[in-house]
Amino acid sequence: MAFFISILQVINNLLLPVFEELTQKLEGVFKKLRGQGKINEANVAESLREVRRVLLDADVNYKVVKQFIEDVQKRSVGQEVLTSITPGQLIVKIIFDELVKLMGTAQVEMRYASIPPTIIMVAGLQGSGKTTFCAKLANHLKSKGRYPMLVAADVYRPAAIDQLEMLGKQIQVPVVAERGRGAVEIAVDSIDKARKAARDVLIIDTAGRMHIDEEMMREVETIKTKISPHEILFVVDSMTGQDAVNTAKAFHDKLNFDGVVLTKLDGDTRGGAAISIRAVVSKPIKFVGVGEKLDALEIFHPDRMATRILGMGDIVSFVEKAQERYDEQKAKKLEEKIRKSQFTFEDFLDQLHEIKKMGSLQQLMSMIPGMNRLPSNVTLDDKALVGVEAVIQSMTREERQKPQIINGERRKRIATGSGTSIQEVNKVLKQFSEMQRMMKTFSKGKMPRMLRGMQVPK
Repeated sequence: MAFFISILQVINNLLLPVFEELTQKLEGVFKKLRGQGKINEANVAESLREVRRVLLDADVNYKVVKQFIEDVQKRSVGQEVLTSITPGQLIVKIIFDELVKLMGTAQVEMRYASIPPTIIMVAGLQGSGKTTFCAKLANHLKSKGRYPMLVAADVYRPAAIDQLEMLGKQIQVPVVAERGRGAVEIAVDSIDKARKAARDVLIIDTAGRMHIDEEMMREVETIKTKISPHEILFVVDSMTGQDAVNTAKAFHDKLNFDGVVLTKLDGDTRGGAAISIRAVVSKPIKFVGVGEKLDALEIFHPDRMATRILGMGDIVSFVEKAQERYDEQKAKKLEEKIRKSQFTFEDFLDQLHEIKKMGSLQQLMSMIPGMNRLPSNVTLDDKALVGVEAVIQSMTREERQKPQIINGERRKRIATGSGTSIQEVNKVLKQFSEMQRMMKTFSKGKMPRMLRGMQVPK
């Protein structure tokens, strides 16, 4: 997947990414720690006070922060750390380990029924992204060889039924939508409908409210009693920070759900809810929503989330995303071109399209180790790539194949044709030239500098 990483590196040089505030602030603390010639209890305590402040600013539950700092401090003042050659690095490793432990240690799989259908009940407040998640989950399961069916049991909000029907059509998954009937009846009858339609997973979208109320809780409790779901997933908007944790606790007290789904994790506030929620409700986070598209759903891995929060990237998830779009024949041809230094603007344009299919640029850039250390004075906008594509598409076939022939007159024509400036054309040409050099590095089997430091310190 070297060419994917190379192209993202070039995109990063053209467009600077948004950085989550939590990651930035923690990186500042770690930089100070690594700069310490010798670690003692005093500077460990000072650094952890800063970590505590950063976590509280990120809206992490204060009880969770208190316990977390205590656990890190116990390990950080041990003889092993104080006498270590790289004590700052070792403390970062300790913080990483404790973050992973806090968020669940390991990924927790979905439970499936031995006799279909597997019944998944989805609950949450209105506006949390619950209905969209149901469609995303159906799409995810469908990609894994399952045969899902969606159930519109949010009968109080007609828009929710319409929305689920529309989303079902987009992903070609059947939707049970019966207007004029009660939610409990619809949920119960849908089990028989799934069996008759040979559907092995039933995803039930229950009613959401603007706030927690007794009527809502009674209904979801009744549905749970009547259908005996194999999985109850609680969907929560991670942008609401501490409120997300409080809402999760209230729902858990009534429903005893099996897992949490964090939506809108592609926003600026990443970290607060993800760090707190597992510790407060003692239930695993199973999925995270990372964008608006129906394929923007990720299985939650505590260790991968910890690496992102600490600014170490998540190269494993990135490679998995690349592999989902992997075309073996195209990859072999591209690899051969890279080896022979024949990578052209046409290949670049093709790979730009593949990158866009993988998700938002902000999300992808956050997975590349070291990107958090770059300057952050403007935001990353997917639409900004339109200019890059326009420049390439305004070139003739010969110019794409041999960019070295692009002289002043040609640059002027390309700028006019793409609606950009000569300076922007020059920037694209320069970055492409740099990427070609990087491709040669990959073809020689050398590890690019951008991947150094991606490993969590041992």
